[in-house]
Amino acid sequence: MKNMCRILVIVLVMSEARGEDGFMRVDGEHLMLNGSPFYGNGFNAYWLMYVASDPSQRSKISSAFEQATNHSLLIARTWAFRDAGDSPLQSSPGSYNQNMFQGLDYVISEAGKHNIKLILSLVDNYNYTGGKQQYVKWARNEGQNISSDDDFFTNSLVKAYYKNHIKAVLTRENTISGIAYKDDPTIMAWELMNEPRCPTDPSGNTIQAWIEEMASYVKSIDKKHLLEVGLEGFYGHKHHKKNPHFQVGTDFLRNNQIAEIDFATVHSYPDQWLTGESDEEQLLFLDEWLSSHIKDAETKIQKPVLFAEFGKSSKDPGYRTSVRDEVMGAVYAAIYSSARRGGAAAGGLFWQLLSEGTESLGDGYGIVLSRSPSSTATLIQDQSNKLNQVRLMYKDHHFTNG
Repeated sequence: MKNMCRILVIVLVMSEARGEDGFMRVDGEHLMLNGSPFYGNGFNAYWLMYVASDPSQRSKISSAFEQATNHSLLIARTWAFRDAGDSPLQSSPGSYNQNMFQGLDYVISEAGKHNIKLILSLVDNYNYTGGKQQYVKWARNEGQNISSDDDFFTNSLVKAYYKNHIKAVLTRENTISGIAYKDDPTIMAWELMNEPRCPTDPSGNTIQAWIEEMASYVKSIDKKHLLEVGLEGFYGHKHHKKNPHFQVGTDFLRNNQIAEIDFATVHSYPDQWLTGESDEEQLLFLDEWLSSHIKDAETKIQKPVLFAEFGKSSKDPGYRTSVRDEVMGAVYAAIYSSARRGGAAAGGLFWQLLSEGTESLGDGYGIVLSRSPSSTATLIQDQSNKLNQVRLMYKDHHFTNG
């Protein structure tokens, strides 16, 4: 019996050394899972924790994951924040609503049962659920001299509040599984912020310093999980011709070159960014946007890139399902083309998945797979199948970096 135990321990240690413990890793420009390159199709569902905080509504979470699994979706991105306001996770700095936290416990537990990896975002740039504006308000209430919401990135008390939240989430012990979040391989990655923007400093220095500080802090608590920023993919002011017509103080290249950032993210919303332009012009922009980010991830950042948000709103003037399918198809084609040749594009997450009964949480981009037009559901399934074939093709393959 002792020998059996010893053999089991040796096998477990060897598996961990080979990276076969279920944690997502990075090797050069590739995501790796259990020793093999990983390519995954996925979705966003910001609402999961919020709905799961009411135990009577939890079947909607299970239904969403079931629908996702039926379409071979492997990654889900969701919020690990609600700051003050209605049904908060964090009602005031360091004070947490346990019903909401138990909702997140349930989401992680259910994702694990469905073999779906989670990306958990830690704060919002926008004020829909508190976000940086709420953090700034908390500090102002304590007498801090704050002139702008962008002081979120520089004020020492605000930064302390945010670090507090990072620690609370990462060290949380799941009340269902008993596993601390920082030790749970169901979680693929942490995201510092949903779409960080600091327009008051177009040089990019403010956000760069903030990412460096916060990335280092996350890794001081949790070295097992991957980390990404939450960027939309806008280039710095030196490369502004590649951007839509605005600057937000982020830099796709510089921000993602920070050592503690494991992979790059890109969001793609030509319908929001180029509102005055035709569907054809928006698609031309999108094609260039996708190819430039894949190329830059491979040659300049030398890390994987995930297309973490994209879609087309049914609220757009002249909306047609066929145009949404074209937008999604363009993103999927660019990802598949890169993945098939062993490139840096690791997958895409459409915005956003709803389950039956959650339609009121939609924003024009929502897709209920069981009810969506068959063309859209088929498009999503086909992409999942293609990326699964790529995973099988590269199984146990070790790329040389560069």
